[in-house]
Amino acid sequence: MIRLGGGPVERIVAVGAHCDDIAIGAGGTLLTLCLARPGVRVDALVLSGGGSEREQEERAALAAFCPGADLRLTVLKLPDGRMPVHWDEAKAAVEELRAGTDPDLILAPRTDDAHQDHRGLAQLIPTAFRDHLVLGYEIVKWDGDLGRPVAYQPLSPETAEQKVQLLQEHYASQRHRPWYDREAFLGLARIRGIECHERYAEAFAVTKLILNLGG
Repeated sequence: MIRLGGGPVERIVAVGAHCDDIAIGAGGTLLTLCLARPGVRVDALVLSGGGSEREQEERAALAAFCPGADLRLTVLKLPDGRMPVHWDEAKAAVEELRAGTDPDLILAPRTDDAHQDHRGLAQLIPTAFRDHLVLGYEIVKWDGDLGRPVAYQPLSPETAEQKVQLLQEHYASQRHRPWYDREAFLGLARIRGIECHERYAEAFAVTKLILNLGG
């Protein structure tokens, strides 16, 4: 949760079930934040892909998506698609992350994401981060689970293009997928931009928000 006008963003937590989730869902927002606030701390946790080619992709990609940031990335080895049966390991990782940082902002999957790994991670976040603003990012997929977001981060055309370029550059293992292309990423950003009277945007779900309008 966050109180409106509660101060600058100095620490960010970004979590993903898989390598590339964070970049796809919130890469433009990370670029925007990190360019605006050099030296911002970003603690990132990814539950799967550790020790593989995917981890190397993720490390290079997030370094590019977080220019000038104090980036601290952990990539675990939970099996893809099996997060619900590895609940204890995932919860321990989230609690360890919480013990090491008190962020101003958390970027995480949506709690109503159709993918069980995304959804499970999203449900764990508020069990450890109870008084923080959590923005639930969206990932387009065949499930057709895109909803009606309530929060938007406008992206300049340059940032939207840079996001697409970095996605294509750093995640070579995903280029064969039919949904992994420029049209999909820019198309969704254009739709979300229309919804907030901007050219491009990333959109987020918010489950709880505390206002401080008199502060």
